[in-house]
Amino acid sequence: MNFLIDLLVEHPLLLLFLVSTIGYYIGQIRIKGTGLGVAAVLFIGLAIGALDPRLTLPPELISLGLILFVYSVGLASGPGFFASFSRSGLRDNLMVAGVLILAALIVVAEAFLLNLKSTVAAGIYTGALTNTPALAQVLSYVNNGPLHLTSSTIGTEPVVGYSVAYPLGVIGPILIILLMQRVWRINYKQDAEAVRDMFPIEQDIYNRTARITNAALASQPLRELSARRQWRVIFGRIQHGDKIELATGDTVLQPGDLVSVIGTPEDVDPVVKELGAPAVEQLDLDRSAYDFRRVFVSNSDLVGRKLADLDLPRRFGAIVTRVRRGDIELLAFGDLVLELGDRVRFVAPRSQVRPLSDYFGDSYKKLSEINFGALGLGITLGLLVGIIPIALPGGIEFKLGEAGGPLIVALMLSALRRTGPIVWSIPYSANLTIRQLGLTILLAGIGIRSGYTFLSTLSQEGGMTILLAGAVVSLLTPLLVLWIGYRWFKLPFGVLTGIVSAVHTQPAVQASALNQAHNDLPNHGYALAFPMATIAKILLAQIIVAFLPYAR
Repeated sequence: MNFLIDLLVEHPLLLLFLVSTIGYYIGQIRIKGTGLGVAAVLFIGLAIGALDPRLTLPPELISLGLILFVYSVGLASGPGFFASFSRSGLRDNLMVAGVLILAALIVVAEAFLLNLKSTVAAGIYTGALTNTPALAQVLSYVNNGPLHLTSSTIGTEPVVGYSVAYPLGVIGPILIILLMQRVWRINYKQDAEAVRDMFPIEQDIYNRTARITNAALASQPLRELSARRQWRVIFGRIQHGDKIELATGDTVLQPGDLVSVIGTPEDVDPVVKELGAPAVEQLDLDRSAYDFRRVFVSNSDLVGRKLADLDLPRRFGAIVTRVRRGDIELLAFGDLVLELGDRVRFVAPRSQVRPLSDYFGDSYKKLSEINFGALGLGITLGLLVGIIPIALPGGIEFKLGEAGGPLIVALMLSALRRTGPIVWSIPYSANLTIRQLGLTILLAGIGIRSGYTFLSTLSQEGGMTILLAGAVVSLLTPLLVLWIGYRWFKLPFGVLTGIVSAVHTQPAVQASALNQAHNDLPNHGYALAFPMATIAKILLAQIIVAFLPYAR
């Protein structure tokens, strides 16, 4: 056993991959449909790290994992972040701030009831909410302010509170999410339908052919009909007599025409009924004059452009009916913005299939090549933003740090999508790979680094008191977010689990949430709340140590 520990101490990369491998396979175990997923890497890291204080990973490696994770989340969530913020984002962020203020008040009350030092209380707050940047700012305030003359050990006191409260700050939110999704019997897929206008979600799309019998709809262009009646469908082929052509916004329907209608069943069926009746014929299967194909968007010149701006009907006599992004099928409305790696399904004259495929690029090899110039430049900008000190009255200072800076920059860059020749977005599959790699490194590093400190500090006098004080905050905070958000604000549970992850600044919670939801809604919630949560915790942690009496 000693030989193995010595080996792992000497070879930190071996330690990293051993923890990652064991954690991965443990995470695949599911009990009654529930499993830890990649979050298991954290718990294996805690267990192995508790064996010996020398077991650790280089801090730069852990920082790399954090940066890769938050930057890739930001790139994927930017458009949804700004769309949601323009609707209910302000309200949701006020909820986050209110819950964090309440958590700070709970810690203050615990400090008075349990006779805790203000430095330890601030450490409990940062640990229960797993916010390392907040702890760093508390340490800076303690070591550089008047408090450093009070005691020779004052610089270590916040770390004691942080290290004991931290593990339950990870485990607590995961348990609360698992508990409440069972109590409320959450159907994540059904729950996500409520925000399909705001976020792309997985949905069933099918094609029905309608025979036009409603004379009231004659002589009206499809563009006007769709806008007036709020139809959320795409029209494909249309047959008038023996002639088949593609439907456009200017197409005028006539009684007896056949038209293919594409969308979700709940949207298509009412439209077909309103147009007339389902037809026996299936226009989408007719390939005599028009053919269809799915191709990859690998042409970087098309990234960030709306489908309507491509003017495909005029240039190629073609239309796009669907776009597949990752595992999500999207209807190809004109305002849909293309991303690298999208798979577009188009219908075009047979002679235009090859030219149109070449126009989109359709190169899987090119999509496998990440633009490290744009990736590196984006992360560099994020790190520079993260180190800028922001001063507030009362001598309080905060920085966005290695998590907040790259995340905020990635959100803005992904909303821009491109700046001149620089394409900021990366293919969906590459984004997932980078995100998973960064998250695994981060979870392994946090677990290994925290395991021994947690175990040794817990065994000291007062350790159990600190643990219980932190547990109250770690359990009550996610419960409040879920209760207020789901019961009062009627937010989708998947989005709320991401907000909980942001409130706890905890990728392990985010990983568990994604594992439960099987969609990207937790990422949108995380990106929405992360900046507010980070800034609020940094400020509140320093306020606790600044205004709470040091000792009673």
